[in-house]
Amino acid sequence: MNMKPFRLPDTLARIATALPQTPPAFAFCLALNAMRDRLLTDELRAALEGKNLRLQVKDAGLTLNFTFRRGRFLPSSGATDPDLTIAATAYDFGCLASRSEDSDTLFFARRLVMQGDTDLGLLVKNTLDAADLPAFTMADVAPHRVLQRLATLVLPGRP
Repeated sequence: MNMKPFRLPDTLARIATALPQTPPAFAFCLALNAMRDRLLTDELRAALEGKNLRLQVKDAGLTLNFTFRRGRFLPSSGATDPDLTIAATAYDFGCLASRSEDSDTLFFARRLVMQGDTDLGLLVKNTLDAADLPAFTMADVAPHRVLQRLATLVLPGRP
């Protein structure tokens, strides 16, 4: 990312924390499921089965609770302690997605935090590092692009 590091305003986090977290968790699970076959090795599928996971975007006040059951990512209530929590700021997650920073650099700089099952965390990290995915850009989240992708998921066979 060729951007100066930023942090979202605290006001946004206070507002987002008060909002229901299930809708964004559902959207995140849809995205993960769309990439599931390209991302998950058999080893990772087995390790994830039945696990409760949490992704926290600290400066956005966003906490995504989800699980992996019967080969699919599903939103969860977050009522139980997660087996693995991964936390960072929106900027740092953007750096990971754009591949402008690697997870080890962010981890050792304490900008990416993993808590819980460290073996599972390392397996997830190594799988993502090895995945042959295109680098994410901000153009990927332009509203018209997001709507086009959703349309192809909901209405297969339509451009």
